[in-house]
Amino acid sequence: MRYLTFMIFMFSAGFLCAGEVPCVFPTSEEVRSITPADFPPLAEPSMKWGGPENYAKDPSVIRFQGKYWLYFSRRPLEGYEPKRGWITGVAQSSDLVNWELVRYIQPLQESEWEVTAPCVKVVGEQVVMFYQTWSPGKKHALCIAVSKDGLHFTPHPENPIFRPNAEWGLKRAIDADFIETADGRRFLYGVTREKTGKIQQVIVAEGTPGVELMEAKWTQSCTASILKPELPWETRCIEAPSVIERSGKLYMFYAGGYNNDPQQIGVAVSTDGIQWTRLWSVPFIPNGPEGQWNASETGHPGVFQDEDGQTWLFVQGNRTHGKDWFISRVKIGWRPGKDGIEIPFVELEEK
Repeated sequence: MRYLTFMIFMFSAGFLCAGEVPCVFPTSEEVRSITPADFPPLAEPSMKWGGPENYAKDPSVIRFQGKYWLYFSRRPLEGYEPKRGWITGVAQSSDLVNWELVRYIQPLQESEWEVTAPCVKVVGEQVVMFYQTWSPGKKHALCIAVSKDGLHFTPHPENPIFRPNAEWGLKRAIDADFIETADGRRFLYGVTREKTGKIQQVIVAEGTPGVELMEAKWTQSCTASILKPELPWETRCIEAPSVIERSGKLYMFYAGGYNNDPQQIGVAVSTDGIQWTRLWSVPFIPNGPEGQWNASETGHPGVFQDEDGQTWLFVQGNRTHGKDWFISRVKIGWRPGKDGIEIPFVELEEK
């Protein structure tokens, strides 16, 4: 497969974002404003997968036991008793394009109402899944489970492992994302809302270093949101943080806007995992034009770095305002920027 490299900017110079939020890499003589025209919508992709019912969301991808594994959310199965909430699906692939559904993961404990929005990582010879759940009358919270085969998971007996305790927000958390940095710090990102329940924003907890992951204790690391909607396109929501480390810096792909608002994808960078700065003030990956597969949104990113070093961003999209959902992939390239920051760009597939 051939790729047409989409060069978004000249990397020999620094730039300044349009709008009120600056890039983290402004420089010198040549300064250029970034506008929505610099980030065109994704065309019809080679991968557009929705499972048997064309309904798959919230992608998380790993490579395990010689195969690619895609974990995703889907609405409740019909006929499942007792009636529960959303569940997690598992699909496998040999090429990151063609996927085969292999299993659905339903609630793992009696207290769980759902198991969804998975963040899945390979740790040693096991698969660890962070996910959100809730019980009737309780708030959403983040949980953890472990598997030896990637299909059958054992939940932590003390789930949930994290629920926010900030006075400014609700004691709820969804959209888990986990990363262990090269220096051993463990970050668990999640999403909550302020007390009115209208504004969705990102928070973070840190886990005990140097112990088995299932034994780690999680402590909230922020007294305020670490990333909240401030730009017009982010409307009232930032969610679905997905973090990757490159050369000592962390890069967060995130969703701005609620589902079909439209939801679009932005990028932020951090040196400590807690303080974050947006790279641009416009969406890095916007929703598509009317009639395109992602006209209603391109959202909920899940970043995956393959064994060969290539970076792929898996996203959800639809053009029906949520009547169906598809998962697609985007190849991400990296170019050097100022102060050791690497700048992501999209490599569009040539038709």
